[in-house]
Amino acid sequence: MLSELLSYLDPARILTTFSYVGLFAIIFAESGLLIGFFFPGDSLLFTAGIFAAAGHLSLPIVVVGCTIAAIAGVSAGYGFGKAVGKGLFERKNSLLFRRQHLYRAQAFYDKHGGKTLILARFIPIVRTFAPIVAGVSEMEYRKFLAFNVIGGVLWAAGVTIAGYTLGNAIPNIDRYLLPIIAVIIVISVLPAALHAYKEYRQEIHAALRRRAGTP
Repeated sequence: MLSELLSYLDPARILTTFSYVGLFAIIFAESGLLIGFFFPGDSLLFTAGIFAAAGHLSLPIVVVGCTIAAIAGVSAGYGFGKAVGKGLFERKNSLLFRRQHLYRAQAFYDKHGGKTLILARFIPIVRTFAPIVAGVSEMEYRKFLAFNVIGGVLWAAGVTIAGYTLGNAIPNIDRYLLPIIAVIIVISVLPAALHAYKEYRQEIHAALRRRAGTP
C-alpha cells in the first residue's frame, strides 16, 4: 500500500501523467492546504526544471505557473487559518492533520516572525502549516503578502531554475533522472523524517521490540 502511494507521488510520474495541471495543483496544495504536507514539492519543482531542460516542458510556463500556484496556496492557507482561528489548535489528530505540525510551525513563526513565510518555503511540513499559523495570528495582510510573494519567487522559481541548470549542465540527463530524483527526495524528506523519529521515537522502539519478541 505504502509503495503504491509513493509511486503515485513520484515526481517524474506526476509530470509525465498530469503535466502542468498536476504540477500546479500539487504546488498549490503543498503551499497551504492541510492535505498537502506530504506532497513532493521540492523534488517536483526540481524535476520540472530538468524536464524543461530536456524539452518536455516550457521553462517560462513552469516558472510563472509554479510561482503563482505557490503564492496562491499560501494565501489560501492564510485565509483558512484566519477563518478557523485558534480553535484549530484544539482539533483532534487525524490521518491528514496532526497538531504537532501546527505547534512546530507556530514555534518557527514565534522565532522568525514574518520571515517564516520565506524560510519555511524550504522546510517540508513547516512550509504547509506556516501560512495557516500566520492567519491564526492575524498577521497584517500587507506584510503577509510581501513575505508571501518573496518566498514564492525564491522557492518556486529558484528550485525550478536550479533543476533546469543541472539539466543543461549534464548531457543526456534523462539517463540519470531516477537516481537524481531519489537523491532530491531523500534530501527534502530527511528533515521531516528526523523530526518524526524524534517525536515518535518511543513508539517506534516499542513496536520494534514487540516485533522482535523482546520485552
